[in-house]
Amino acid sequence: MIALVYISALIIAVAFAILVIYLIKTLKSANKTLEHVATTMASVEKQMNGITKETEQLLNRTNRLADDIQQKSESLDPVFASVKDLGSSFQQVNQSIQHVSNTIVTKTNQQSEQIAQVVQWGQVAIDFYEKLKARKKEKDNI
Repeated sequence: MIALVYISALIIAVAFAILVIYLIKTLKSANKTLEHVATTMASVEKQMNGITKETEQLLNRTNRLADDIQQKSESLDPVFASVKDLGSSFQQVNQSIQHVSNTIVTKTNQQSEQIAQVVQWGQVAIDFYEKLKARKKEKDNI
């Protein structure tokens, strides 16, 4: 019976030794995995720092560009106001020209009969002049 107890104790000791060996292997593997994770995290941290710096620089450039665009837009406001005023001036000139044109048409329509009479009198004067000229020529030929 004592031999049985020794054999049992030996089996327990061997089983415990095997368990400890596998536990050591598992812990070493876990340690390697954790070292890789730490290395990867350090690399990710460096990359994130680089990305953060680049993002800050890009944001600063974007802000400067937005400020520049704002300033240029504000400097163009008077130009657009001038163009608007110029458009209003052209509209007034067009209205004035249209008014003058309408006035001329109205006056011409009102005075068209007088103009026709002037043209007729002009034609009569030309005919009379030509007849006088023809008579003078006849007298000179005689």
